[in-house]
Amino acid sequence: MRAVRLLDQDRPAIAITVDGAAIAAKRGDTLLTAILTAGLNHLRTSEFGDGPRAGFCLMGACQDCWVSIAGLGTRRACTTLAEDGMAVTRR
Repeated sequence: MRAVRLLDQDRPAIAITVDGAAIAAKRGDTLLTAILTAGLNHLRTSEFGDGPRAGFCLMGACQDCWVSIAGLGTRRACTTLAEDGMAVTRR
């Protein structure tokens, strides 16, 4: 499944890398939005063996969407805005 952007198509494009691969995002996207709309369907693999995870609450409460950002450390993908040139590593 892939998230599809329905609104705000005209916002300026930015570029970030996720696990070393360049992806396009829009200014104002959260990292979670940028990752999911780029076709990367997960952020991590569940430690309980039930497969890939792509965030749960989408508002910073559940602790399910942690990513590592070069120079910034670990952050929640659902509440962190994507910035041009950001280098993100999924778990």
